[in-house]
Amino acid sequence: MEVLNFTVNNLWMMISIFLVFIMHLGFACLESGMTRGKNTVNILFKNVIILAIGLLTYTILGFSLMYPGEAFAGDWFGFAGFGVPVADADVTPEYGDMTKWTDFLFQAMFAATAATIVSGAVAERIKLWPFFIFSILYVAFIYPIVGMWKWGGGWLHTLDTPFYDFAGSTLVHSVGGWAALVAIFLLGSRIGKYKDGKTFAIAGHNMPLATIGVFLLWFGWFGFNGGSVLSADPAGVSKVLVTTCLAAAAGTVSAFLVSYIMYKNFDLSMALNGILAGLVGITAGADQMGILDSIWIGLVAGAIVVFGIALLDKLKLDDPVGAIPVHLFCGIWGTLAVGIFGDLAGGKQIVSQLVGIATIGGICVVASFIIIGGLKALGGIRVPEEEELVGLDRSEHGMLAYPDFRMDDH
Repeated sequence: MEVLNFTVNNLWMMISIFLVFIMHLGFACLESGMTRGKNTVNILFKNVIILAIGLLTYTILGFSLMYPGEAFAGDWFGFAGFGVPVADADVTPEYGDMTKWTDFLFQAMFAATAATIVSGAVAERIKLWPFFIFSILYVAFIYPIVGMWKWGGGWLHTLDTPFYDFAGSTLVHSVGGWAALVAIFLLGSRIGKYKDGKTFAIAGHNMPLATIGVFLLWFGWFGFNGGSVLSADPAGVSKVLVTTCLAAAAGTVSAFLVSYIMYKNFDLSMALNGILAGLVGITAGADQMGILDSIWIGLVAGAIVVFGIALLDKLKLDDPVGAIPVHLFCGIWGTLAVGIFGDLAGGKQIVSQLVGIATIGGICVVASFIIIGGLKALGGIRVPEEEELVGLDRSEHGMLAYPDFRMDDH
C-alpha cells in the first residue's frame, strides 16, 4: 500500500508539472496577443528563452538556495551545494510523497514564472540582452532566497504565527510583480502611450490568441495550485481545485462589471485579466478557503485589477498586458486574504502576512533596482526609438511573425 500511495502521489505531481509547463505557452499567447503584431516574434522569443534560463539556473543554484536543508531552519540564507543533490533514499517512499526529482522539476517550473511576469510588463521596448541577464540573476538568486524564507523552512516559516503562502501569491506572483514595477519605471513608456497629459490605448493585435492564452493559464493553474498540495490527497486536491475555479469565475464577473461601470463598454481584455486576478488572489490560501471565501477573494481581485490598470495609467507607468495589477496588486491582496478569510483568519495572521509582504517586497525592489539600474547605466536597457517604431521583430530578430501583412502600425 505504501508503494501504491507513493506511485499515485508521484504521478499526480508529474501531471501537475505538465500543467504548469503549459502555463508558459499560456503566457506566450497572452503576451503576444495583447501587444502589437510587429513585436510578436520578440515576445515569443523571450518566453522561449526564459523557460530555458529558469530551468538551468534553478538547477545549478536555485533549488539548493531555496531548499538548503534542516540545518538552515529559521535562517535568512542557506545553500546545499551546486546542482540537485539527490541520494538513493530520495527516490523511495521514505523520502516523501514523491521522488526528489519530481519535487525539483515541479519547483523549477515555478521559478521560470517569476521572470515571465516581467516579460509582459516590459514588452515592445526592452533590449534582449539586458532582459536575459536580469532574468538569470533574478531567477538564480532573488526568487530562491525569498522562497527559502517560507518554503525552505526559513525565518518567515518559523515566526510565532508563521507567514502563509500556499502556492505563491507573494512568493511567485508578487516577486515577479515587484520586479516588473521597477522595470517599467526605469524603462519608460512606449512611444505614443502618453502624450499631452492624455493616455492613448495601444491595442493588442490578436485578442483570440490572448483569450487562448488565458484559458491555457486557467487550465495550468489546476497544476499550479492543485500540485501545491504536494500529494494526490483526494480531499486536499479537490478542495483546492474548487476554490481556484470559483475565484477565477468571480474575478471574471467582477472585472467585467467594474470596467463596464467605469468605461461603459464590454472590455474583453479586462475580463481576461479578471480571470487571472482571481487565480492569483486565491493562490496564497486555496487550501484554507471555503466556497464563499474564494468567491469574495475573486470578486475583490477582479475589481483590483481594473482600478490597478487605471492607476498605472494615471501614474504614466506603461504595462502593456496588465501584469502588475494582476500579479503584484492581486498577489498582495491574496496574501492578506489568508488572514481575513478561511481557516487562518485573525489579527496575528494578518500581521505575519504583512511582515512577509513587506520584507519580500523590499528585497525584490532593492535587488531589481540594483540589477536593472546597473544594466541601464552600463549599456542601456531600451531599444533606440527608430527600432521601437519599426518593431522589434525586424530590428532584433530580422524576421516577422506575419510576413504577408504590413504590421508597422499594428
